[in-house]
Amino acid sequence: MELNEFSKKLNNLLIDTYDVLQQVEEWKVKKNTHLNLTISELHLLEVIGKYGDEGASISDIANDLSFTLPTITVAINKLVKKGYVVKRKSEEDKRMVYVTLTKMGKKVDNVHRYIHLKITREIAKELEPDEQDALVRGLMKINSFFRQYLNN
Repeated sequence: MELNEFSKKLNNLLIDTYDVLQQVEEWKVKKNTHLNLTISELHLLEVIGKYGDEGASISDIANDLSFTLPTITVAINKLVKKGYVVKRKSEEDKRMVYVTLTKMGKKVDNVHRYIHLKITREIAKELEPDEQDALVRGLMKINSFFRQYLNN
């Protein structure tokens, strides 16, 4: 396959896969949770959940998601109002604010993680072991490329 033809096919495939993955994720989440949360809010809960009960600073969250502090602050405040996260000031440094999941936030995060696991298991069932290995290797290279692209 010619490089130009490959580039076009890869571009179309990446865009289509991204779009379809978001649609599937939204559909699965709505079907399983019946909550009024966006996919972006679910991913924000996922990042906060990674930090456990110690919580994540607004800066940690902004860095993890590559968003600005004001954008994350607005999103966090929406999740506070919805009852999915709480903010608390650091005992040592009152300027620092940490965000943790509420019980409801943890429940939603667990459902969201389960949905991801279920989707990946369904994909794995469709592939032979050598195809699974090739897919993982290829995605690792693509992921690495995009991370390097961001850092340059």
